[in-house]
Parts: sequence; C-alpha cells; structure tokens
Amino acid sequence: MVCAACAPEGGADSQTRTRSDSPDSPFSELRELPSPAAAGGVTPYLSAGSDGTVLLSWQEPAGSGHAVRMARLNGSTWSEPLTIATGDDFFVNWADFPSVIEMPDGSLAAHWLQREGPDTYAYGVRIARSSDGGESWSSSLTPHLDGTLTEHGFVSLFPTPDGSLAAVWLDGRDFARAAAEGADSGAHPNDSSASEPLDAEMSLRYAEIDEADEIRAEALLDGRTCDCCQTSAALTSAGPIVVYRDRSDAEIRDISVVRRLDGRWTAPAVLHEDDWHIPACPVNGPAVSARDDRLAVAWYTAAGDEPKVFVKFSEDAGASFGEAFRADEGEPLGRVDIALLPDGSALVLWLETAEEGARVTARRIRADGASSQAETVALTDVSRSSGFPRMLLRGTEVVLAWTDAAGEGILRTAIATLPTE
Repeated sequence: MVCAACAPEGGADSQTRTRSDSPDSPFSELRELPSPAAAGGVTPYLSAGSDGTVLLSWQEPAGSGHAVRMARLNGSTWSEPLTIATGDDFFVNWADFPSVIEMPDGSLAAHWLQREGPDTYAYGVRIARSSDGGESWSSSLTPHLDGTLTEHGFVSLFPTPDGSLAAVWLDGRDFARAAAEGADSGAHPNDSSASEPLDAEMSLRYAEIDEADEIRAEALLDGRTCDCCQTSAALTSAGPIVVYRDRSDAEIRDISVVRRLDGRWTAPAVLHEDDWHIPACPVNGPAVSARDDRLAVAWYTAAGDEPKVFVKFSEDAGASFGEAFRADEGEPLGRVDIALLPDGSALVLWLETAEEGARVTARRIRADGASSQAETVALTDVSRSSGFPRMLLRGTEVVLAWTDAAGEGILRTAIATLPTE
C-alpha cells in the first residue's frame, strides 16, 4: 500500500485515501496531511501532547539562518506553526535534530543545537521552556557545564517522576583533553582523511533541570560510545531506559542499554551481540518505545557486511529481553523508529533501498516474532537529505513524518489507521 499523495513528485490530492487490499497490512488506511512546514523543512520529531494531540518540531530556513518551529495536531489538522528559536549560528544536521516535549504540568520543553566555536563539531545543546503552549519561550540554557568547544548533541528529553526535565546526550568534552595533549584539534572520529585522528572518546551523559532551571543529578552513563548515533529514551514502570550505540575498545559498535532504578543508573548492558566491527560511526541510532513493563527496541546493524533491522521485546521494563526478530526486506538503510502498540506488538519504521531510491517502510511485529507484510509509506531518497522518518501512536492511529528530499526538500506528514482485530 503506497499513499499516492506521499510520492515525491506528488500528483495526487493531499486528502487522497488508499485502503490496503491485504488483510495482513500494518495499516488499514493511510492519508497524507498538509504539512505545516515551509519549503526546506527538515529533521521532523514527534511527541505526545495532552488530550490526544501530537507535537511536531522541525527546522527550516529563516532569513540568513534557521528557525526551530513546532505545530500541534488537533484531529487531522496541524495548527499554525510557532517559532521556538531562530539564529544564524544553529548547527543544522540531517541526523542530529531538535525536539519538543510536553511536561506533566502541561508546559513544553524544547532543545536545539547551537555553534559554540569555529570548528565544525564545536556545538552545544540549548534547552528552553514554554508555559503558554509554545507562544513564548524562556531564555535558553545548556545542560552540559564542561565549557569545552566540542560536540554535544543527539539528545533525548523526558520528564522525571518529580516533574523535572531530564536530558541525555552524547558529549565530546574528552576531545578537548586530547587536543590539549597535542592531538590534531581539527580531526574528528568520522574524518577518515585525518592523518592523526583524535585519541578521544564520546561519552553518554545525563542531567536534570528543575523548575528553577538548576542543573542537578549530573551523571556519566557510559564513558565510551559511538560518536554520532541517535540516543532514544522511554519511561517504563520501573523508570527511564536509554538505548544508544556503544563502542568497545575493539571497535565493536552494538546497541547498549542503561536504566535508572531507585535513583541510580545501571551499568551499560549490550542489547544484542551483533558483533558489528566498524572503525567509524554509521550514524544510525536505535529507537525504544515503552508501555508500563513492556518495551520494544529497534536498531540497525551491518555486521558481516549484511545490513539488517532488528526488533527485541522486554516484558520486565528492560531487565531482560527476548530474541531478536528481523524486520527489514533485505536491503535496509536503517534510520529506525518504533511504536509499542496496546496489544504488545510493535510497529517498526525504517528506510529500505528501492530501485527508485528508498522507501519509508513499516511493518508490525508481535512479541512472538510473527509479522505483517512490509508496507511502503512513501518514496524518498537514499541521501542524507532524506533524514530520519518518525512516527507516534495516537489511539488507533499512527502519525508519521518524514523529509521528502526532492527539489529543495519538504517535510511531509500522514496519518495511518491501525487495522481492527
């Protein structure tokens, strides 16, 4: 089932509905929504608002720089866009994208990335809040206090039980140490042309921001991680869980998990031993979704030079996981997302290589490994400009967002209806 209105060249009315001819489809209906983003809109992110609404954030050109904007989906109509922040010094990257979330008290928190020095990867995290639904925003603050002109990004935001805002991010402060010791400060772990790559490591770090904007509970979660793969976090009945791509001394870059239990973070645990040896970052992070004790994780690996997308389930809030089930069609690009459904199954979203470029693809997988057929949501491109497709469950519907890389690019959105059992 391909949504005709979702093809890169358009040609069909945006309200066109296409119903699946197969009873084994993950969707019974799919329709595109007119996007609230302007031309050039990229890096979509979806999160849950109150009363069944959905929050969408993205970046788009604004004057000589960029703006981080948001809209709220009420029913099947996006609100007028609201501006979170603008600047000509934003770090705009296809894989490291801003976000906005709603806190338990109804306020909003958003993050974006801002340059802090002349080097390409000298940028930091900025966080702002809104108490009026996004009409106005506070001055920004940064959750990392190291003060180094190094890379800080790939952020996951979530609320803590006491109402504080929690942030997890990848942190490059160790590169400042390496540079001070005489390494080439212009190098980066992903720069294969560097004659003397930095002898330094990215780390996974955590901090909480209370209502007075005081930073507390700072913690180092993992001292050596992959350099630029997205992090993902979810709240379980036992507390938050964070999934990310780790990095061993032998350059094995598999997915690891950390959990916060009774106020303390667990040691990193490998989710699945893919044994993917790769000497540079694949820029392809995992995704996690949770409901009480249940959770599901999706990730990409190319161990043994065979690209795959896998899914694992947990019934005990991430203390243990079942076997890994393969989701892809044989030629995935990865860039995964996942949504745990009320019946314990999961909807997986990823990019799959196709003759015409790439397909935004979805499949439903049950906790026993049984799966629906794979369905094409939209056609896109294999390039970085196609970004990372995102989705969010809303009742019996799934809201989807992706970047159409055709022309100057446009952010597209759609609603899919889940089939009734």
